Amino acid sequence: MAVCKVCFRHCNIPEGGLGFCGARTCTGGEVTAANYGRITSLALDPIEKKPLSRFRPGSMILSAGSYGCNLRCPFCQNYEISWSEEAYRFADRAEYISPDELAAIALSCRNRGNIGVAFTYNEPLIGYEYIRDTAKLVHEQGMVNVLVTNGTADLQVLNELTPYIDAMNIDLKGFTDHYYNDLLGGDRSMTMAFIEEAVKHCHVELTTLIVPGENDSEDEMREMTAWIAGLTDGEGIPLHISRFFPRFHMTDRDATEVRLVYRLADVARERLRYVYTGNC
Repeated sequence: MAVCKVCFRHCNIPEGGLGFCGARTCTGGEVTAANYGRITSLALDPIEKKPLSRFRPGSMILSAGSYGCNLRCPFCQNYEISWSEEAYRFADRAEYISPDELAAIALSCRNRGNIGVAFTYNEPLIGYEYIRDTAKLVHEQGMVNVLVTNGTADLQVLNELTPYIDAMNIDLKGFTDHYYNDLLGGDRSMTMAFIEEAVKHCHVELTTLIVPGENDSEDEMREMTAWIAGLTDGEGIPLHISRFFPRFHMTDRDATEVRLVYRLADVARERLRYVYTGNC
């Protein structure tokens, strides 16, 4: 049995068992990534889909995902590989691609406009060892690495990765503890600390999904953007404000009204220079 220190949960994992995320296990008394190199999704995407709007715009990037997640967002868009019965079955069906192989695939796509690798789709930080090992090789090829994450990880995990990550999109899902901790099963303070440190090391953009009746007030947006504005020069971090659609375990409400997304974007622009709307 061993304690996992990737996130705030500090799961006590029995030998051969799995942590809350479904992707970390205990082998020989040590915590390891059970999903190391187990790829469920691989696609060449526009960089803007991550979403990143101010990092190498117009580029393509090889996007790779595994399985598992340490949050429980009821509206998850990638629940088939994050947390669901289907996700747990992916453990047996996922294809193993070594760090060398993934770096070679990325290089082979360079003639199609590829600039590197994005670790995305599920929560990549629960398998940070694979990211670290692969991203180092990608850098050696003169290509870039992107991380798309919920930011729910210890700063020691971030420190392992910062030498090799060039850009991140981090979910800042809301700005109240009730929404973050109770509905999503997260830890807002851990995510905020992660963002505070990440902006010191690479290009960072943030994403907030606006869920009707949960995190959709102007007051909350003002409080959140005031905090974001204080992280760098007051305006420098791009924020993506996205529209919610009912799916997975949250089908009890309609999609976010487009006019509300636009209104909250205007509120965000009171403090931030770069604000983008998504899914509208």
